[in-house]
Amino acid sequence: MTKPPKPKPLLQDADKPVRSRPRKPRNPAQPNLPLDPMPDRVDPCLALPKPKPPKGPQWGFEVKWDGYRLAVHIEPSGVRVLTRGGHDWTDRFPAIAAKARRLPVATAILDGEAVVFDAHGRSDFGRLQQSLGGRAGKRASREAVLMAFDLLYFDGRDIRQTELISRRHLLEGLVPAGGEEAIRLSEEIEADGDTLLRIACEHGLEGIIAKDRNSAYRTGRLGDWLKIKCIQSNGFLIVGYEKSTASFGGIGRLLLAARKGSNLVYVGGVGTGFNERSANELRELMDTLIIGKPAVDTGRKRNAVFVDPKLVAEIEYRAWTHDGKLRHASYKGLRDREDDADVYGVD
Repeated sequence: MTKPPKPKPLLQDADKPVRSRPRKPRNPAQPNLPLDPMPDRVDPCLALPKPKPPKGPQWGFEVKWDGYRLAVHIEPSGVRVLTRGGHDWTDRFPAIAAKARRLPVATAILDGEAVVFDAHGRSDFGRLQQSLGGRAGKRASREAVLMAFDLLYFDGRDIRQTELISRRHLLEGLVPAGGEEAIRLSEEIEADGDTLLRIACEHGLEGIIAKDRNSAYRTGRLGDWLKIKCIQSNGFLIVGYEKSTASFGGIGRLLLAARKGSNLVYVGGVGTGFNERSANELRELMDTLIIGKPAVDTGRKRNAVFVDPKLVAEIEYRAWTHDGKLRHASYKGLRDREDDADVYGVD
């Protein structure tokens, strides 16, 4: 039987082993491929309130989610989940953090909203707060889902100056649509703004967000993003409450104030939207803040207790009265200090 031919040596003598050339030491004068420094935190782009959706091909539309704004930092050292105010809540959103560690990226910053869904698939701010143990609670929420809607940093590149349409393209590759994980894509919906708003309101959603597809990511409320709500909802300072023996927690009505420049102005009260648990928790918090004189003129009130205006209540309402008071108001919950909640300002 003929033996197979011996392989020919590769470019060298047969009695010498094949070796690659030794690597030359790197020239320290040669620059590394430049990478953008990763921001420690980013103040978010905020949506400007508008009564109607904008017109024009540059606008894309998404559902408005009702929860806590978060930035998820995926770093070489690990994952950080930061609130809008820059507080580290990684331990309070373990499912979101765990999913972030599994995303196919070395470094990234995702912008999104942490939400908890109700039985109809709608984001429910009250359920989110309950999952976290209430405003003063420190519970970890395993129900919360991050609805990711922007990507600010991606694999060593700061992409905030890139137009939104390109940032979204990269985000969709990282967080595909239709997922059921703890991080999901907030999808852009191909629809006319007026039609989408009508459908959102019919389904009991809070409203819609419009975003200029050609815009860079800019911190603040500059008009690149707009929010159009089905029902008005804003944060107001609690300045007191009226006692009632027939209501949960003994709270007949909360007394509310808005900001006007550097001062506060009374905007009326709210007596609906409480359940037994939320009213009792709220009463305990308010009773630690009792003051002798009201922080703002509320007019004559019977059985009123005044408190230091440190608590921000999220209030739904339909309209304003001619004298600047809230109409058809309903209490939704307390905003957390770590959420850096806005307090409504009147002109």
